[in-house]
Amino acid sequence: MSTGREWWFERATVVPADPDDVWRRVVSPAGINDEMLPWIRMTVPRGAGDITIDTVRVGEPDGRAWLLLFGALPFDYDLLTIIELEPGHRFREQSTMLSMRTWGHERTLTPAAAGGTLVTDRVTLGPRGPLVCAGPLLRAVLGAFFDHRHRRLVRHFTRRA
Repeated sequence: MSTGREWWFERATVVPADPDDVWRRVVSPAGINDEMLPWIRMTVPRGAGDITIDTVRVGEPDGRAWLLLFGALPFDYDLLTIIELEPGHRFREQSTMLSMRTWGHERTLTPAAAGGTLVTDRVTLGPRGPLVCAGPLLRAVLGAFFDHRHRRLVRHFTRRA
């Protein structure tokens, strides 16, 4: 969907695991990177130490998290800012990136009716400069990337079972 110069999409998947286990995975750097590999790896902001989404300062930028294509080539950064946090249930990131005026990512975990955890991601992107024209394409590519992330998350918990 689009609101002029911003686009958004949503993805939802049932993960075959307890919400507490899924939460611990999705807020850790190891879990985030496992979801994104092999396409992208994200660094931890310099000086952040053993940071997780659970331990960030809500509402304050935590520094630049570099995005590395194929885990090695820097191609963008995320000035990571978590603006809302409900531990065990939900976080909302509202950041800027080199390529994006605005980058919003909200992830919600809820118990699924048939067991497991419903993981819902809602992403809003506002590209900078000439990338504005590529908004619909970026939405499609990033939507496919989040499909990939959800498959990897399900696979992680399926292998553990």
